[in-house]
Amino acid sequence: MAAVPPDALTARLELLYTGAVHDVLRAMGHDRCVLPMRLRPLDPSLKLAGPAWTMSGRVDRTLSRHDSLLSWVTVLSKAPSGHVVVCQPNTRDIALMGELSAETLAGKGVRGYVCDAPCRDTEFILGQRFPVFHDGFTPSDIAGRWTAERLGEPVTIGEVTVCSGDYVLGDRDGVIVIPKALAAEAIAETERVAITENAVRDAIRSGVDPIDAYLKHGKF
Repeated sequence: MAAVPPDALTARLELLYTGAVHDVLRAMGHDRCVLPMRLRPLDPSLKLAGPAWTMSGRVDRTLSRHDSLLSWVTVLSKAPSGHVVVCQPNTRDIALMGELSAETLAGKGVRGYVCDAPCRDTEFILGQRFPVFHDGFTPSDIAGRWTAERLGEPVTIGEVTVCSGDYVLGDRDGVIVIPKALAAEAIAETERVAITENAVRDAIRSGVDPIDAYLKHGKF
């Protein structure tokens, strides 16, 4: 399959939904593609889609406030436009997203943020309409107790390893990761599946028995 420009893939992926992409990836033999159910959208009305840029870090309570915050703003500075930041902070006791961070990422053209940890400053982020997927809430911040370690290297969340350049789609149902090598094929196949699903939906609405609809279209 000919290479597709990343921006074009992102625009097409954003029109899809996680359930359909999941089914296609399973049929392609790639079953471990869904991030844990504990990760949920801060604003369920917002969808998140784009290539991943990964980061990870760890708790370090020997750090000064200055050093920990400098580490964090370095992450924000390096986050690339047009990407989704995927963070494995290796702690769920500290918020790894807040108001100023969301404002910064949105201003840089980052498409969203996925983190296996809580967030804070919820009302402010909701007002910004910046897509965030998170694991709960806490007022605790990173100052003096957390540092970034690896940027752009693979991270594992649940049973899924995410590499920079993989594609991420998040909606009300959760977050799915498409390996970069499969992205163009998986997105194209999901688009074809969506056409079939529309045909099934139209059949059901017109009164066709679900058995007949399934046998005709092979999809339900």
